[in-house]
Amino acid sequence: GQGQGTGNLSKVLNEPIKVGYVSADFCEHSVARFFEPLIAVHSSKIETYCYANNTKHDHITERIKSKSNHWRDVLQLSDAQLCKQIKADGIHILVDMSGHSDGNRLQVFAAKPAPIQVTWLGYADTTGLPTIDYRLVDAVTDPVGLGDAFYSEKLFRLPGPFLCYQGDTNIAGTDDIPFKKNDHITFGSFNNLNKVTAEVIAAWSRILHQVPNSKLVLKAPAFKEASLVQFYMGLFATHGIAAEQLIFLQKTKTTQEHLELYSRVDLCLDTFPYNGTTTTCEALWMGVPVVTYAGKRHVARVGASILHHTGLDDWVAADVDEFVELAVAKANDVEALAELRGSLRKQVQASALCDHETFAS
Repeated sequence: GQGQGTGNLSKVLNEPIKVGYVSADFCEHSVARFFEPLIAVHSSKIETYCYANNTKHDHITERIKSKSNHWRDVLQLSDAQLCKQIKADGIHILVDMSGHSDGNRLQVFAAKPAPIQVTWLGYADTTGLPTIDYRLVDAVTDPVGLGDAFYSEKLFRLPGPFLCYQGDTNIAGTDDIPFKKNDHITFGSFNNLNKVTAEVIAAWSRILHQVPNSKLVLKAPAFKEASLVQFYMGLFATHGIAAEQLIFLQKTKTTQEHLELYSRVDLCLDTFPYNGTTTTCEALWMGVPVVTYAGKRHVARVGASILHHTGLDDWVAADVDEFVELAVAKANDVEALAELRGSLRKQVQASALCDHETFAS
């Protein structure tokens, strides 16, 4: 693609580099929780442009807008009009943050309106577009040689994590594990139900069998439907898990209420092969460790990346059997769980996952 012409890049090295971010999720959305800490600390060497394809505008939108150097509402623009705007803005690096998810503008990226185009964060796989040059990952999510051949983009491995997280310090965690009052271990997963596959349920059931009197808390908006609760009870029942071992929670009205539900959980179990991302970060922020296992592609290794970059490598298994063994071992070490509960947020805050300045640089 022609775009600005890469020759222009050399003459702007002493001027701010214009970076454009294209997203439909500059609002109350998981993507925004990882983008806001980045946009807030970009150096003066970067001039930011946000191309908002939002259908929803809220307080998060306004916060991101206030931290961006330039804001463009582009929902009503055609692809040709948006390409014209990007060229007029003189964007040097254009970043896709939607991939093939709702509200994407991949047709714009296909026209190559900027000399360098990157995909990051909003979609956990390749775009398939030869006009997108790079995909931002890290050495844990995508070790060299593991999946490079399956991306149309060149994988650009950041030296730290592929994302940064900003937790809400106004929402306090609990220093005590629920085991102290329940006298039994409570596992949890607040992941999207699409990630809770038959293989996941089979593994979780093995864990429940091996930890006496343990329970599992599952939270999802869809559990407002009694028929769906019965359906999932039936799936667990095929593995011998009784209904009284399962706790189903629905969507809460506020994020604070959602996060406070982690006070009912001793440790979380990740999903696979599609790991949690926001849910894992939120659990750690609230003092609840997560057991995961490192699979063979990006979506199956995000959990390993988050845990590695928060100093929790001993919570990462190598396969499903080790995942089960590790979860059982961690659940049986109640003293270690209690000790970690009181210190985990500080550990996360001090980790690479929350080092926004280094990530931005």
